[in-house]
Amino acid sequence: MEKEKNENLKTAMKVSVLTVIINSILTAFKLFAGIFAGSYAMISDAVHSASDVFSTFIVMIGIKISGKRSDANHQYGHERFECIAAVILAALLFATGIGIGYSGISKLIIGDYSSLSVPGILALVAAVVSIAVKEIMFWYTRKAAKTIKSGALLADAWHHRSDALSSIGSLIGIAGARLGFMPLDMIASAVISIFVIKTAVSIFWDAVKKMTDEACSDEFVERIKAVINGHTAVINIDSLKTRKFGERIYADVEISINAELSFVEAHDIATAVHDDLEKTFPELKHCTVHANPSAAVSETPQ
Repeated sequence: MEKEKNENLKTAMKVSVLTVIINSILTAFKLFAGIFAGSYAMISDAVHSASDVFSTFIVMIGIKISGKRSDANHQYGHERFECIAAVILAALLFATGIGIGYSGISKLIIGDYSSLSVPGILALVAAVVSIAVKEIMFWYTRKAAKTIKSGALLADAWHHRSDALSSIGSLIGIAGARLGFMPLDMIASAVISIFVIKTAVSIFWDAVKKMTDEACSDEFVERIKAVINGHTAVINIDSLKTRKFGERIYADVEISINAELSFVEAHDIATAVHDDLEKTFPELKHCTVHANPSAAVSETPQ
């Protein structure tokens, strides 16, 4: 388990470092293109990409802390620190979205476009490059996040997707402005903010659910029941409770077994069920199995 945790940490850090490098280059390119080509939408897009760089550092810190071993002050581990990183990331995204939206909408309300210049072709090129790069980064990061079951890394993947969507908005706005509809560049900026805010709310809500002991899905619970029922000594599943702890899961199980069995035999059955569950489901951080005596006839071989 410790070896797997270290490998997951290495994977997360590798993806995050690559993300920081690509986003830094992309931010500089989009900012240059936005200023040089005179596109407010592209400058807004550059600000969004700049927030990606900072947010990835937050993700890296969260993953690093969540991977620490249990200690005297955190005897159940540090997994929820990854959720905290996701909440901070959501707050950063939300603030970025509000800022971009306010700037774009305020210029639309004023309605004076005489000072605006037609965006240059470089802004279009930057938008196309950004869409391609960020979509690739989304799938790359998403795959890694699902492999190591990292919520913070998955949040960062969706940050890439929101950046790709915002670049699509930039592309439409810039193209429209070049065709003579100048307000479209401002409208694109406002639309970008909606995508960013929606992503922020989604990330925040997912993190909150993982920090408030949300139960696992019905499908996952049924899979657990199938493993428990696979033990012939188990007469009935009296109780099964699950809760999410960051990206890990706790399970509390009560099973009925033959009341005539000795304490040692009952303990061995509970241990067998426990070990089988933790072996079958690596995402289980810990599971407790309690055996209750039952008057029903057990199928346990005598």
